[in-house]
Amino acid sequence: MDSYKIIYDDEIELGMMGTFSKRVTRQDVEDFAKVTGDFNPMHMDDGFANQTQFHERIAHGMISAGMISACIGTQMPGPGAIYLGQTLRFNKPVHFDDVLVVNVEITKIDQKKHFKLVTLKTTVTNQDGEVVTDGEAQIMPAQRDKK
Repeated sequence: MDSYKIIYDDEIELGMMGTFSKRVTRQDVEDFAKVTGDFNPMHMDDGFANQTQFHERIAHGMISAGMISACIGTQMPGPGAIYLGQTLRFNKPVHFDDVLVVNVEITKIDQKKHFKLVTLKTTVTNQDGEVVTDGEAQIMPAQRDKK
């Protein structure tokens, strides 16, 4: 089994942060449409998209949301975290070849009977520092095996 960087529930602290970055390509958008079945012409048809307020195809908003999931599952708190919910606001379009940076920050920790419920501020910016997507996530961090 591979070795993963995991931040367990007994290590979680307010203010901890994680980051993840990726360039969004035309191929990413086409692959996302194939996986989800979302072939909205705004994302898939140059002729259609050229006639809209964006004047070109844009990426699905849920691609940036998926990158938040990637940050939570690989960086903060990392593998073993259970993603329970997410609010999202799509503030700006994501264009092909935009470089998105996801930042998550722990803002609240609630101790439940058998687990911790952690709230994270989630922000996705583009290469110009503009916020394209933001919101709040609730997760349950990994627990240590009590064998």
